[in-house]
Amino acid sequence: MQFMLLFSRQGKLRLQKWYVPLSDKEKKKITRELVQTVLARKPKMCSFLEWRDLKIVYKRYASLYFCCAIEDQDNELITLEIIHRYVELLDKYFGSVCELDIIFNFEKAYFILDEFLLGGEVQETSKKNVLKAIEQADLLQEKTENMYHSKSFIGYKKAY
Repeated sequence: MQFMLLFSRQGKLRLQKWYVPLSDKEKKKITRELVQTVLARKPKMCSFLEWRDLKIVYKRYASLYFCCAIEDQDNELITLEIIHRYVELLDKYFGSVCELDIIFNFEKAYFILDEFLLGGEVQETSKKNVLKAIEQADLLQEKTENMYHSKSFIGYKKAY
């Protein structure tokens, strides 16, 4: 996979993950072009399209489009399954994910994606294992925040 984009029906980019090195200018150009292309397509049209020297695979879930670019020889159906698996992971974590979950918890959406995909390839196929890793990271973050807050409070008390 070259990259994954999540964008709204209004064309607002909500998440982007690039697995190939490109300049910011090129990324913006690609994003603008692809968002316009995908949004212009009718709902009954195929979710695959040839674009430049890549294949674009996209799927709409509620108000969000999940769009991936893959190599010409890569399998479109597997890519659709990857998109679906990512949506299932988001659903499990957020409890019926919506666009606002992605907007306000984008770091978690990226973390889930990074636990699932590595370098544009699936690294973990088990939803249970991905969610367990995320749960452990959440617990560690919570523990660290609690330690930080308790230490800063103790430090505050010692000042007097």
